[in-house]
Amino acid sequence: MTGDEQHWVVQARNGNQHAFRQLVDANARPLHALCARITRDPALAEDAVQEAFLNAWRHLATFDGRAGFRTWLHRIAVNAALEQLRRRGRCELTTDVADVDDDFLVETETQAGPDRHAHGSEIRRHTELELGRMTALERAAFVMRHHEGHSLEEISATLSLNKNACKQAIFRAVRKLRGALQPLR
Repeated sequence: MTGDEQHWVVQARNGNQHAFRQLVDANARPLHALCARITRDPALAEDAVQEAFLNAWRHLATFDGRAGFRTWLHRIAVNAALEQLRRRGRCELTTDVADVDDDFLVETETQAGPDRHAHGSEIRRHTELELGRMTALERAAFVMRHHEGHSLEEISATLSLNKNACKQAIFRAVRKLRGALQPLR
């Protein structure tokens, strides 16, 4: 947590709405990007972000500082995004547990010239389609791991999963994405 952020958190905990506004302004864009990746819907993402900030304001007194403020806020936002999906009936949460190989990275071959740009566009298109087909749990776990860089422990805590179930969700997401990108290799 930066010095300014820590200052704003302390002030906000004391009821200073201007301080909380500073925290909102500093975190709104990354939270919206996170929620949009999870919900796949800008309107639901906006609702999730608003809900996350409202919950953060209401529960600011419970923020104990063990995790960074942004980590705490991300956890609230992920839960709000998943709640938005549940409300809309789009959520298919599954928690199968199995042994998972940690080698998750999707590798793609690089090409030279204009073909590389076309190939990148095709990969993005296939990736977006496959992310839309994943369950909300798989997508949230994948986004948190590979877009946000969270640890398995942080993802497990945020999604209320044990570590093996978290690994399984990420593994299923990566397997689906690999399958979708396989024809492009």
